[in-house]
Amino acid sequence: MRVATWNVNSVRARAGRVVDWLVREDVDVVGLQEIKCKPEQFPYEAFREAGYEVELHGLSQWNGVAFASRLPMDDVEVTFPGQPGFLKGQEGPDQPKEARAIGVTVEGVRMWSLYVPNGRELGDPHYAYKLDWLAELADRTRGWLEESPDLPLALMGDWNVAPLDADVWDVAVFEGHTHVSEPERAAFAEFERVGLRDVVRPLVPEGYTYWDYKQLRFPRDEGMRIDFVMGSPTFADLVTAAAIHREERKGDAPSDHVPVVVDLELETELDDDRPMIF
Repeated sequence: MRVATWNVNSVRARAGRVVDWLVREDVDVVGLQEIKCKPEQFPYEAFREAGYEVELHGLSQWNGVAFASRLPMDDVEVTFPGQPGFLKGQEGPDQPKEARAIGVTVEGVRMWSLYVPNGRELGDPHYAYKLDWLAELADRTRGWLEESPDLPLALMGDWNVAPLDADVWDVAVFEGHTHVSEPERAAFAEFERVGLRDVVRPLVPEGYTYWDYKQLRFPRDEGMRIDFVMGSPTFADLVTAAAIHREERKGDAPSDHVPVVVDLELETELDDDRPMIF
């Protein structure tokens, strides 16, 4: 089974490109982030014509997460239990929850498509929200794995954290900014402490997943590695290959992120003549 994650930065603007890539790369399931649309605005037909059904969580022209799969999706869940909310200028426990998390189960594999809050600036309320959001998700993940230690679980998406200095083109440029701060990196590391691991880095040790549109960042390869597939031990044991599809940052109207792909040693009804990932 081939699984991917991709922050598409507006699915309506890039539906054709996303679907073409899914078919060309023989992807079974993709977690999408930053779809930027409500359910009634999603370009379902383009996906369905290619054999993919869609489950999504979108509330407005901002944020939004989804799964597209050509295999049946079960146990659909929007927002994770305990997910914090956010509204600028508002405090307290009743803040609205943004469309940043959706979970599905495919062929017994539990997957979450996640769009972690950006944080904006150190000291901004959105930064505190980001840390709370990650802490609550880590706590929930701990509970899932304690309840089902053998669960094949993957948390995938745009984490908006660069855990290592090598994950940005020049760490000095980021000094005093989000994505590389110690609290953010500690929050990311907590997922490893509760039992997940980055299943892509051992197979693809180098490579960025995001390049800003500004200042010729992509031609200069001034990127960041902030999109990850974090898997439980059972999920990690299924991984046979991984890739970062850098070429998808090229061409007409690309997203500023590229897909991250993993192959799982998990047979499905679609496995007749599956090509290798490379």
